[in-house]
Amino acid sequence: MLSPFPGAKSSMAAAGACLFPPVFSPARRRRTEASAAAGSNQNPRLSSSSARRFAVSTEHVSSAAATATTFPSSRPVGFGENGRSPEKHGGTASDQSSSSPFMEDVELESGRERLRRFFDEAKDLTRPDGGPPRWFSPLECGSRLEKSPLLLYLPGLDGTGAGLTSQYKKLGKVFDIWCLHIPVMDRTSFLDLVRMVERTIKAETNRSPNRPIYLVGESLGGCLALAVAARNPDTDLLLILANPATSFDKSQIQPLLPLLELMPEQLQLSYPFILSLMAGDPWRTFNASTEKGLPPQQTVGELSKDLLTMPSYISVLADILPKETLLWKLQMLKSASAYTSSRIHAVKAQTLLLTSGKDQLLPSLAEGARLEDALQRCDLRKFDDSGHFLFLEDGFDLVTIIKCLSFYRRGKSLNYVSDYLPPTPAEYKKPCESNRWFDEITGPVMLSTLEDGRIVRGLDGIPSEGPVLYVGYHMLLGLELVPMVIRFLNQRNILLRGIAHPMLFEKYRKGQTLEPAFYDTFRLMGAAPVSGTNLFKLLSSKSHVLLYPGGMREALHRKGEEYKLFWPEQSEFVRMAVRFGAKIVPFGTVGEDDFGEVFFDYDDQMKIPYFRDQIRQMTEEFAKVRTNATGEVANQDVHLPWVRPKIPGRFYYCFGKPIETAGRKQELKDREKSHELYLEVKSEVEQCMAYLREKRENDPYRSIFSRLMYRATHGSTSEIPTYEL
Repeated sequence: MLSPFPGAKSSMAAAGACLFPPVFSPARRRRTEASAAAGSNQNPRLSSSSARRFAVSTEHVSSAAATATTFPSSRPVGFGENGRSPEKHGGTASDQSSSSPFMEDVELESGRERLRRFFDEAKDLTRPDGGPPRWFSPLECGSRLEKSPLLLYLPGLDGTGAGLTSQYKKLGKVFDIWCLHIPVMDRTSFLDLVRMVERTIKAETNRSPNRPIYLVGESLGGCLALAVAARNPDTDLLLILANPATSFDKSQIQPLLPLLELMPEQLQLSYPFILSLMAGDPWRTFNASTEKGLPPQQTVGELSKDLLTMPSYISVLADILPKETLLWKLQMLKSASAYTSSRIHAVKAQTLLLTSGKDQLLPSLAEGARLEDALQRCDLRKFDDSGHFLFLEDGFDLVTIIKCLSFYRRGKSLNYVSDYLPPTPAEYKKPCESNRWFDEITGPVMLSTLEDGRIVRGLDGIPSEGPVLYVGYHMLLGLELVPMVIRFLNQRNILLRGIAHPMLFEKYRKGQTLEPAFYDTFRLMGAAPVSGTNLFKLLSSKSHVLLYPGGMREALHRKGEEYKLFWPEQSEFVRMAVRFGAKIVPFGTVGEDDFGEVFFDYDDQMKIPYFRDQIRQMTEEFAKVRTNATGEVANQDVHLPWVRPKIPGRFYYCFGKPIETAGRKQELKDREKSHELYLEVKSEVEQCMAYLREKRENDPYRSIFSRLMYRATHGSTSEIPTYEL
């Protein structure tokens, strides 16, 4: 259930003073490209060590719009087509190596490094220039996918637009990023900022009508994103909100506003407080360092260094938020919260809401629950140990979260094949390690069949090139998935794209579905909702596709139904496989009876009113597949059988000889011939399971105790033998 693209940095050199067009429009951007590039060579007064490079543009948002402005560490590069700088070229999806199923890894910075980078960038962005709010594009991002959606970052209280600094490299591979910068002394009202963002999204929608626009806002920026979405319900927007300030009226900061107004500049206590919020919990930083394997002495040394560095950040904060600016921003938060809260009902945009459990500035957890109920299309994710400045938190990875929720698309609707973002090695490593215990307990034995019909241990008999359709038996609760997916990736570098029940992609409902994080790994590893369209797209893209014709009926079977296939009476997948010349690999798995026994099944639950009502309610909401099917396979009622655990045995997998369909298109147009092949595949699956059940009786390491003993004497990484083949 589980495909890659490298990126390269732009090789632009730092340049000197720059002029920016006062009107922010696509046509103006294109006209200024040549003049901006020429001007960049006239006054090279910046040092070549400057690593922060931006394409910048400004716009009239008030009557006092500036005619020119400068950023000392910026290069005057005009935006090109689709918002891409003409100098920012490089890899697209077509440039990627087909040998790896992973995206290129991007190393995540630690929390202290994120904070340092933020202040370094904010220091350059806060140079006084008298200009109005403007967009800038961080050109240090790697080359991105073709037709990447536009991401507009709307900053929080600081207004610098540097809040996503630690996420640039990874976000820049899949998004066209523009960040809003609000100069320190600018006094543009909240409503004027809303209008500015509106003009931008309308201009970009007119230029690229099929490209969605992401609004990523934190704190004040969250209010801004919601207000824009409420005023533009027909625009294709996706919102990502981190601790939005819609609850500012309940904040512990609001009653302190009169005190801040009276407090002298030299006695400002707000800067240490804000800095402590940005630095996060030091104990969590210590734990993160130890989890990475750093020795205690190094960890303590790093924390001591932080204590010495922190005071220097206070002076930067004072430049970012001098007293009069801080008071202006807090008053703006008050009006923004009231304005946005009164319009929440009008927001139709798909929304991803990220809330922190230790937000000392806003009651974000309670507000998250309120917004989830108020917004029409909202997914909520909680970060219990995080503070207000979520994007600066150690280990926070926005791209991974987007992948886990299938929240990335490049067109009007989500395409589970072309919009899929494969995991990076680091992202794959986490679920792999978290499931290592299950892999150790099950001790999987993988067998495959070579072209000459010989069964061998390992996956040598698996075809390397797609399209390949793996058709098999769905073990109780789908327990066979984890070891199989891991071994396909580790041993053959093959990413299995599973066809899954739509329930895995539904919005979380408290008390009715499993916690949302439970399904993250399925979506991260490429699962797609079961449908003929998705199967067509996967096979046409030459993927390795995992299909279970028995579906939920097989995975949630009753007592005494182990290893019984519940397949549709009529063939479903053969004609599709033949159309693309896909190889069909039938496979069987056994071992569920060595791990547990169903003792309270569907039939038992339907006799009890409480469980019966729960099953019917969930089935009406989630079971929307095979509505026209007949027979047992049509019984897709959603329930969870109760299982009594046993002393763990072992899992066994047998992949049959691949069945070629290439060149058989004419032959298999005949429905009877097609059905014969369908029955042949089903028979092969049953034979694989019968073979495994017979052979496992002779496995001296079927018991977990014998496997533990073998590992104790041969080493923890040794491969445990099995029966003679």
